[in-house]
Amino acid sequence: MINQALAVTTYREILKSTSMIGGSSLINMGIGMVRTKFVAVLLGPSGMGLIGVYTAISGMVGTISSMGIGTSGVREIAEAHGSGEQDRIARTVKTLRRTVWVTGLLGMLIMMLGSTLLSNASFSTTEHSLSIALIGITILFGNIATGQSCVLQGTRRIKDLAKVSVIGALNGTAISIPCYYFWGKAGIVPSLILTAAAALGTSWWYARRVSLKPIDLSWRESREDAGRLLRLGIPLMLAGLMTAVSGYIIRILLIRQVGLEGVGIYLAAFTFSGILVSFVLQAMGTDYYPRLTGLAHDDKLVNESVNAQTEIALLLAVPGLAATIVFAPLVITIFYSGKFDEAVDILRWSVYGIFGRIVSWPLGFIMLAKGMGKTFFCSETFANLLHIAAIWGCTKLWGLPGTGIAFLALYAIYTPVVYTIGYAASGVTWNRVNQLHIAAFGGTLVAVGLITALLANPWYQYAVNTFLLALLSVYCLRSLSRKSAVGTRFLVWTPEIKATEVRPASRTVQ
Repeated sequence: MINQALAVTTYREILKSTSMIGGSSLINMGIGMVRTKFVAVLLGPSGMGLIGVYTAISGMVGTISSMGIGTSGVREIAEAHGSGEQDRIARTVKTLRRTVWVTGLLGMLIMMLGSTLLSNASFSTTEHSLSIALIGITILFGNIATGQSCVLQGTRRIKDLAKVSVIGALNGTAISIPCYYFWGKAGIVPSLILTAAAALGTSWWYARRVSLKPIDLSWRESREDAGRLLRLGIPLMLAGLMTAVSGYIIRILLIRQVGLEGVGIYLAAFTFSGILVSFVLQAMGTDYYPRLTGLAHDDKLVNESVNAQTEIALLLAVPGLAATIVFAPLVITIFYSGKFDEAVDILRWSVYGIFGRIVSWPLGFIMLAKGMGKTFFCSETFANLLHIAAIWGCTKLWGLPGTGIAFLALYAIYTPVVYTIGYAASGVTWNRVNQLHIAAFGGTLVAVGLITALLANPWYQYAVNTFLLALLSVYCLRSLSRKSAVGTRFLVWTPEIKATEVRPASRTVQ
């Protein structure tokens, strides 16, 4: 009974943190869809494609300049916070804040000095050089904001992180829509800069609330402490760089094969599919990663945490994935416009890749929690090279829908790879419940896709799939209720657990 009570407590903690970050992500989804709708109407597919290329360029340069500190910083602060040593916490935070200023300035200079080269490589013309140089300012703002977010995440201030996320989405929408309305495509660069500035201000406002002990620390001492950040950060930076470069190369490949409008349609599909599960994936990065770092020394606890997180992620995300397959045409019409109809097939195929992403993400964090930077870099390099090759081959065979098929192929291969690494690192295996869920949920998504493809009458499609979707949703909701003992009076009967039997989780679990 004690084990059952402790398990309920663990699942409830995971669900609580996921719900908090997930709730903010759902709000962000609504806000983001409003912003995307305006982009689609005011700028069209080519405008969305232009934003995508600009973002890919700044993401690539920003990843180089950040040195992976966004992830290694969370790990260092989480460890310092777990130790309870106030001097260590203050020293780590001060070093981090100084480091992000230096790396941010470096990234801005790289962007400005290399703007002509980047414009030529991306668009085969230098007319975008000034725009790319100005976007370099967003790298400085973004790096500093990342440092503030590391402080919040490492100290487990989940509620503040959720507020920063929602306010950032509101600011971005409030800023970008007038820019696009009054200036059209010329408003893209001002929108990106002002949005980054607003995000920096918001993150600073909440990070300043974290109580830190005053400490004198020379720049020389900070430089020495920064070495710890960089030892893990550089392999992570290289892995992140591979991802950023991969995204950039994919956009360039698509520009060559299907034009800037094709890139916009591709991004429309993947923007929506990414938003769809961001409430699950963001929770993993925000709360699960620091928690797993605290458990990294105990393989048994790592195994339990990975399985609990996987189960919660599947139960939360799968109904949304099934609904996306069913209602993809309606979604694209509502949130974009008739010019984006080709995004429907991409979106449907991408759902199966997202399913693999949800399954593989809890496993991938094992490498980060254990400080296996080189292994993480190798796995990410493999995944990105595989994605580029799949995009090239699948678009040659099937055109734009091939981008969704390529995403499916990526995770069909990557998931077994990261599972093998997780087993080798910590002996992690999926428990029987997760094995059954992965098989059953994957089969259900395939069935929904086949019904959509084989039934010619759309009303029959919606009727049958809506029935399956309702059953799936009820099952997931009841399972979540049973695991966390939340709302059991209304959803499912669960044996009563007395308050005296529920013991507080250890600090490492938290």
